[in-house]
Amino acid sequence: MNSQEPVVEVKNLVVEYRSGKQRTRAVDGISFQVAQGECVGFVGANGAGKSTTIKTLMGFLFPQSGSVRIFGNVAGSVESRRRIGYLPEVALYYPFMKGRELLELYGGLHGMTKEQLRARIPELFRELGLEGKEEVLLKNYSKGMQQRLGIAQAIIADPELLIFDELSSGLDPVGRYDLRQVLLKLKERGRTIFFSSHELTEVENLCDRVIIIHKGRIVTEAPVQELLKPLNIFEITFTLPNSKQLPNIMNKVELEQSGDVYRATIREVSLYAQVVTDLVAAGAQILATSSKSQSLEDYFISLIQKSKGGSQS
Repeated sequence: MNSQEPVVEVKNLVVEYRSGKQRTRAVDGISFQVAQGECVGFVGANGAGKSTTIKTLMGFLFPQSGSVRIFGNVAGSVESRRRIGYLPEVALYYPFMKGRELLELYGGLHGMTKEQLRARIPELFRELGLEGKEEVLLKNYSKGMQQRLGIAQAIIADPELLIFDELSSGLDPVGRYDLRQVLLKLKERGRTIFFSSHELTEVENLCDRVIIIHKGRIVTEAPVQELLKPLNIFEITFTLPNSKQLPNIMNKVELEQSGDVYRATIREVSLYAQVVTDLVAAGAQILATSSKSQSLEDYFISLIQKSKGGSQS
């Protein structure tokens, strides 16, 4: 694969489900790329098309039209799958296997030797908070423990690309913390990560970029920091002597006036600092300042509400 070639490339992807003569379009012409070393969050409400897209990336579903390529190869090909670690939305394991045995099975399928597995498995159980559970039957694992084990099987062979469907499902706060540390280490080592999640705090903490999907279509796609910028809102209330003029920077903010009192609304912290500096220099008297932050979750909900009011099918 050329170093400039995307790890994941989706072009005009359409996926439909059929039931008799009826067709349901789950993914409706989406396009996106994931670059080498990126961590991308794939966010959407239930039924938005996240799992369908991920199953298509893995080659479990076939598109009606469009294309999906992984490392330059057709999705589902042997060449692409051998470089992927995958965690499905619902992972079902043999209940009478032990945790260690399951990882030996998956590691063996990836071509790992017995020596490699003996070194790797204790390390994974420790990193994912499962130390001491190696010989416990899977039927006695809690949902959270099974999710941790599922993540372990996905990363056991140190794949170049990790694809997780509902990454932190079933994990308690401690489990999410442990998982975050593991994924941050993988990011530092240049691994590419693509995951869907309902935990938007995980998206904020881990991702370089977010893709938000609704009713099978992408409604926004942007770096996390770019998405978060407008979510920080600052307000400045001030007065200005009659002999003074508003500084030119006020053309960049939302400004309201009531009598001789002004209120400026600003959505970037760097702009906020400059506005305060310029107002003081212009002779303004600052009466009050305040700030509030909208979470990514609130932003996501507002986007979905706008989409419902639009013409999307």
